[in-house]
Amino acid sequence: MRGVVLHAPRDVRVEEREDPRILLPTDAIIRLSATCVCGSDLWPYRGIETVHGPSPMGHEYVGVVQEVGDEVRKIKPGQFVVGSFFASDNTCAICRVGYQSSCVHREPVGGLGAQAEYLRVPLADGTLVATPDLPTDDLVPALLAASDVLGTGWFGAVAAEVGPGKTVAVVGDGAVGLLAVLAARRLGAERVIAVSRHEPRQKLATHYGATDIVTERGDDGVARIKDLTDGLGAHSVIEAVGTQESMLQAIRSTRAGGHVGYVGVAHDVELPGEELFFSHVHLHGGPAPVRRFLPELIDLIYKREIDPGRVFDLTLPLDQAAEGYRAMDERRAIKVLLNP
Repeated sequence: MRGVVLHAPRDVRVEEREDPRILLPTDAIIRLSATCVCGSDLWPYRGIETVHGPSPMGHEYVGVVQEVGDEVRKIKPGQFVVGSFFASDNTCAICRVGYQSSCVHREPVGGLGAQAEYLRVPLADGTLVATPDLPTDDLVPALLAASDVLGTGWFGAVAAEVGPGKTVAVVGDGAVGLLAVLAARRLGAERVIAVSRHEPRQKLATHYGATDIVTERGDDGVARIKDLTDGLGAHSVIEAVGTQESMLQAIRSTRAGGHVGYVGVAHDVELPGEELFFSHVHLHGGPAPVRRFLPELIDLIYKREIDPGRVFDLTLPLDQAAEGYRAMDERRAIKVLLNP
């Protein structure tokens, strides 16, 4: 099969890879209907994360089940399924309280390489969620978004305790941040402040329900958010970048007693202990337990009550994956969908 392999920073190739096969009786093989490039893929692409030799890429996926192992009971060949970037059994003590991305048996799907034609999914019964039927083509991008960026933005909103009547700020205007705006509005936020400098992203944030746009970053961004909130800060802030600046902006933009939901993959983030101590700000986040939310998100997508697929503003064939990476790296695209 063809699959995307990162050989070194900015060296993306589509190569012939070995077809996946059932290795464990809990596995499933799916034929991918769509996959995509994630903002977190840009960390190794840019050389910020070390690349140790040729690495299969991709952890977002939807497709049709081709084969299942002998112990798979719920997932059947022929079903269209959505999965998460962490495989989980969905039965352990951690999964049962909704943190499947910390499952005691978790396995990162990224190491298996979902930017490809086929994918082996471990722990298939716990990881995959089948759709009611084979979706129409126009629903596939939305379902693909649910496999990571929608689920991650949703978790950011839940972790930030978003709810009716609250003012929410979203730091980050990538796909996760934009879908965090969608999630915040869906969860009842009265006001959503999106932090963005880029007009196309501002427009999409407004489409998803942002009521205010803040273009400033860092301390200037904090000051602007406080100006919009009577000097107090937002009740809930979603951090969707993962840098030192974005995390501090999120914490400092939150009012005392408020909540920060951080879902940007952290890189060299250090928190000032004394400042945090006196802030009275709650922090919660980490790798999103997407599996927790998939049934609800799939239902909302099927009812056409949400349209997360709009974050894909560039669609390319799998063979042009390198251009997809370049487009996202250069911020010419919010998120790139790849057709295997």
